[in-house]
Amino acid sequence: MNNIKEEIKEKIDILNRAAKAYYQEDREIMPNIEYDRLYDELLELEQQTGIVFSNSPSINVGYELLSNLPKERHENPILSLDKTKDLTVLADWLGLKRGVLSWKLDGLTIVLTYKGGILTKAVTRGNGEIGEVITNNAKVFANLPLKISYQGDLILRGEAIIRYSDFERINSEIDDVDAKYKNPRNLCSGSVRQLNNKITKERNVFFLAFAVMQAEDVDFQNSRLFQLEWLKTQGFDVVDYQKTTADELGAVVATFAEKIPTNDFPSDGLVLMYDDISYGESLGATSKFPRDAIAFKWKDEIKETELIEIEWSASRTGLINPIAVFEPVELEGTTVSRASVHNVSVLEKLELGIGDKICVYKANMIIPQISKNLTKSGMASVPRQCPVCEGETLIKQENGVKFLYCTNPDCLAKNIKKLSHFVSRDAMNIDGLSEATIEKLIAKGFVHEYADLFHVEKFKEEIVEMEGFGEKSFQNLVHSVNQARNTNAVRLLYSLGIPNIGLSNAKAIARQFAYDWETIAAASLEQLTAINGVGEIMAEAYVRFFENANNKKIIEDILQEVRFEVQIESRKENAIFEGINFVITGSLEHYENRNELKALIEEYGGKTTDSVTSKTNYLINNDNLSNSTKNKKAKEIGVAIITEGQLTEWIETGAQPSIRK
Repeated sequence: MNNIKEEIKEKIDILNRAAKAYYQEDREIMPNIEYDRLYDELLELEQQTGIVFSNSPSINVGYELLSNLPKERHENPILSLDKTKDLTVLADWLGLKRGVLSWKLDGLTIVLTYKGGILTKAVTRGNGEIGEVITNNAKVFANLPLKISYQGDLILRGEAIIRYSDFERINSEIDDVDAKYKNPRNLCSGSVRQLNNKITKERNVFFLAFAVMQAEDVDFQNSRLFQLEWLKTQGFDVVDYQKTTADELGAVVATFAEKIPTNDFPSDGLVLMYDDISYGESLGATSKFPRDAIAFKWKDEIKETELIEIEWSASRTGLINPIAVFEPVELEGTTVSRASVHNVSVLEKLELGIGDKICVYKANMIIPQISKNLTKSGMASVPRQCPVCEGETLIKQENGVKFLYCTNPDCLAKNIKKLSHFVSRDAMNIDGLSEATIEKLIAKGFVHEYADLFHVEKFKEEIVEMEGFGEKSFQNLVHSVNQARNTNAVRLLYSLGIPNIGLSNAKAIARQFAYDWETIAAASLEQLTAINGVGEIMAEAYVRFFENANNKKIIEDILQEVRFEVQIESRKENAIFEGINFVITGSLEHYENRNELKALIEEYGGKTTDSVTSKTNYLINNDNLSNSTKNKKAKEIGVAIITEGQLTEWIETGAQPSIRK
């Protein structure tokens, strides 16, 4: 008995860690199919022994709430649903009764209360017993009626969701890859639980009703179907549903399955309810599940295939994830050849070795995963070097799970922003390489250093298949790469991301050394500090950068790929702004944008910076009375404030302004 008790405790611990990782930390430590298997084994052991521990997922619903939103206890606990993947079990459950089959939406369950036709309260499911009050946020849901014709007390349940199209739109507007949302469910959860409902409104949250809990003096004719139709008359969007019998169930489930590829909303299965309300309520509930409804999760289509290799994918956090690459198989209508193995612990448990016969499936018919290893020839070796930088790797244990990390702080995978800067408009100007795309190229092993970007054409087949890419996007990228091969000293110097060397400083330094790259790279501390605007700290960092052996190798490789255009000195003979530092702020009246004005100032020998300091000579601002930070700073330290008109007059008359503050 003691051995069985220990086995139960071990399974509870594993399942709780997996659930916490998925729901609270937005990461997976095991495949879904493995979680389901362990959960079923736990239930069997609990039934066999009669022992159910207080922390068992078979009786606990959810986790302790973490936000600062007001809390409220539900009048009736919101229990989770029992589930099955077997159509026969589903049909037997329904028996001779009529059922209502609908989507099991993957969002956030919300309980709404209306009084006198007005929305008065909205509470999240929370842990099933206590939820968070999010009334202000619910009032800005995209499709939720704030007033309805029914004047009695109404309590209903539904799901707040974010559609795939909105999820992709929101992520596309986020430049920082780390800040992008992992899936619509997590984005929805964060959106619904915002303290500022303006953010909720911007996220375009939708609400789909699926059950009436209370409605005074309404005759629903003892029918769930009637309830759903009645909700429609009150202005609610309801979850898509169909009536069914046990005999019709297979065909009805199939019609839902056909819609999955084109659905614009996240779903992780179906829900079957008895249409007969009284009958369903008479069945009561267990400590965890109501007996009037059951969830159906898609039975995974599992295929056998052969493992070709384990690919290790480095990320900006330093984490190196194992990816299983196998002989392509058809799953749920698409060809699949890769699946995440999540971490070293999962790799060890599966005992994956090259050439092994493995079973693969799509979790929720979407995400490829490995269900089991049939041959278990022995675990593939864990790399001792990072696949990107060849730096030393280290296995770390986090909550009992092993993860592989790169220890090199200068690893390119950890410095996506440096590579993103390298390709930016004022640097090498390679269009079509967002941070997300760069991260994918690094993760797939196509890019190990800057110079590798000039050879993306070698990976056409793989890049064309990447999300967001296609034949046309790839051709545009190759064209942009080839155009970037023709560059100049200013662009290259700025692109290297040397500390404090912005575009203006890069121009000044390149000009000082007549745009000759060898001279630019060999500049001494004394030569640099003689340039207006280049201080000692900046010059020291510059010299250290070019003396670094790794940086020298990076630059040498880039120089093999680019050609310097002949650069003609564009500075006017009458360099009236020589030695003068300008800062530009506020709106412009005579120039299209600040870059145009900056270029003009530089043509006449001047320099522009972004901040007002003791070295600033003039602040250009058409609104002298502005309360902007720069205006206040200029007045505080005695920097002269001029307009565009004054600057233009100096240029037109050739008058040299005094170097003053």
